[in-house]
Amino acid sequence: MALVPPVEPHPAQPLAGRVVLVTGGAQGIGRGIAQAVLRAGGAVVVGDSDEDAGHACLDDWDAGAAAMFVRTDVAKEASVRRFVDSALKAYGRIDGLVNNAAIADPGTGPVETLALAEWNRHLATGLTSVFLCTRQAAAALREARGAIVNIASTRAHQSEPGTEAYAAVKGGVVALTHALAVSLGPDVRVNCISPGWVPTDAWRKPASRRRPTLSRKDAAQHPAGRVGTPEDIGALAVHLLSPAAGFTTGAEFVVDGGMSRRMRYD
Repeated sequence: MALVPPVEPHPAQPLAGRVVLVTGGAQGIGRGIAQAVLRAGGAVVVGDSDEDAGHACLDDWDAGAAAMFVRTDVAKEASVRRFVDSALKAYGRIDGLVNNAAIADPGTGPVETLALAEWNRHLATGLTSVFLCTRQAAAALREARGAIVNIASTRAHQSEPGTEAYAAVKGGVVALTHALAVSLGPDVRVNCISPGWVPTDAWRKPASRRRPTLSRKDAAQHPAGRVGTPEDIGALAVHLLSPAAGFTTGAEFVVDGGMSRRMRYD
């Protein structure tokens, strides 16, 4: 047997035959990831609290049995259990889990006036949900030797005033990612993506959809020359979910067009 493997064609559909669950997958970055899974040949199960947005996805995609929506409150254990069980009943396996759901608005005002209930709501939706979904899907993922991708944020590393709850959630997601990678390996790989500026105005449900308003200055802040798109995050998620990333686990991937690497003096 040759020590160096031969050159073989790259699979055109790296997720063919695989089933991926995406929380918060009916709008925004989650929808971008769900669509990327479909393009890569996989089947996708979207868990989202917005039923209108979920059914709009199915209508838009017209993907037949390759796409499924389950109304899910990721902060509630029973709802998460129904989400995972519904996927297993429909497809018989789970190869990937994308923990994307979170409260999108990072601003909660001054910490002195931040209510405990609001703090807990952010943590339940964006961090505890990662634990709940992972725990529920772990056995199926182990059996499939699957992968988890958690969606964090560059706000895990830098902040604006009044964003304590959001920063705590995303920082927790980064830390939970490497903890899970160690605990679930070698059967399950776990990585996270930290997006930067990714406008999602055009990726909402039809009634809320609009073209994002962006300026040349917005683009110029990024060494890549533009802001991000949900498709950018989806492309990396597909790679991390696929066998091509078989030696990648416990890692955080910052996808922000280089914005956080640029020195600023203004």
